[in-house]
Amino acid sequence: MITETEIQTLTRTEQLMQDESEVVLQTYKRAPFVLVHGQGVHVFDTEGKNYLDWVAGIAVNALGYGDRDVQAVINQQLSTGLIHTSNLYHTVPHVELAKLLTEKSFADRVFFTNSGTEANEGAIKFARKVAYEKGYHDKTELVSFSHAFHGRTMGSLSLTPKEKYQTGFKPLLPNIRGAIFNDIESARAVINENTAGVLIEPIQGEGGINIATDEFLRELRALCDANDALLIFDEVQCGMGRTGTLWAHEHSGVTPDIMTLAKPLAGGLPIGAILVTNRVAEAIHAGNHGSTFAGNPFITAVAHHVLERIAQPDFLAHVAEVGVYLQEKLASIQHPDIIEVRGRGLMVGMEFAREVDPIINAGYEHGLLLINAGTHVIRFVPPLIIQKSHVDILCDKLTHILEAL
Repeated sequence: MITETEIQTLTRTEQLMQDESEVVLQTYKRAPFVLVHGQGVHVFDTEGKNYLDWVAGIAVNALGYGDRDVQAVINQQLSTGLIHTSNLYHTVPHVELAKLLTEKSFADRVFFTNSGTEANEGAIKFARKVAYEKGYHDKTELVSFSHAFHGRTMGSLSLTPKEKYQTGFKPLLPNIRGAIFNDIESARAVINENTAGVLIEPIQGEGGINIATDEFLRELRALCDANDALLIFDEVQCGMGRTGTLWAHEHSGVTPDIMTLAKPLAGGLPIGAILVTNRVAEAIHAGNHGSTFAGNPFITAVAHHVLERIAQPDFLAHVAEVGVYLQEKLASIQHPDIIEVRGRGLMVGMEFAREVDPIINAGYEHGLLLINAGTHVIRFVPPLIIQKSHVDILCDKLTHILEAL
């Protein structure tokens, strides 16, 4: 603990960070400043410093900060007095959001959750329940892929094959099989008559911005069909307009049986969703799954507005156009440590021959919020309202940072 004399010499920022270190469980390595407000694609700290945001709360704040229309929806729903009712009762926003999600996707039905990892937990349960309902009581295996990230709760963690995340929490969920991302022969070796579901990100986020090839997704679809297994797309990070189409899997033309969503769905409020076909829905009955908070009228009202905005063709065209510009500008930066720039839409990775933490830390000094995707990749997942002029600022500052380092 610090002394009274030391407290008197601390700035407000230092005091807040000191308090955080003493009362919050230290599971995150936070940046050395305290954010207090945001506007558009910028956030500001307690010292008044302005940061251009290329993180968006980890691909969450799709419409940026201080959006007036989002605020209007929030205020309108607050005025009804209905923030939470539980799932024991019908509410208008939760039904309207489910209708919009099914209209805009392959799905027939929706189950709401509070986060992405909860959505993936539900998808795991649903895959096993579908097999069980068909009488296949030994059909319990689940398949995931190298570099995947599906969450940190026990089921989703079991399908996230990274030792750093799993150490100390074993034994995890049984009957998990692993295959190599974009290697169809590897997938064939583990997908069989005992497979209940195959879980994959069409574009891996935490794993390094790796794009599943169209051929690989098509082959997975065929393997799942041949083995009566469910194909599950985790679009928690890559979905909802991030890639320039509403859903990341649209680029491949492959349709899943289940899709999980979360991060940007309510523009910063906590929500997740499991989208399913009727084939899946028919196996899920009253009492099979539940959530106290999920689908509450407050968050679903906001999510309906966010989804409507992002689904507009002009909005998606903007994401695609600025995404191409971002990749071109990043690729034009000359530095011997840069290996590759890859991605789709506004989900872009820049891979380096060195660890990227020093670059991210230097970005703070230059007024940039940056995030990694593994140790050697910087991930660019900004608010989807970012403009080309912001890309120019980013690349100028990044060039100076790399030169200095």
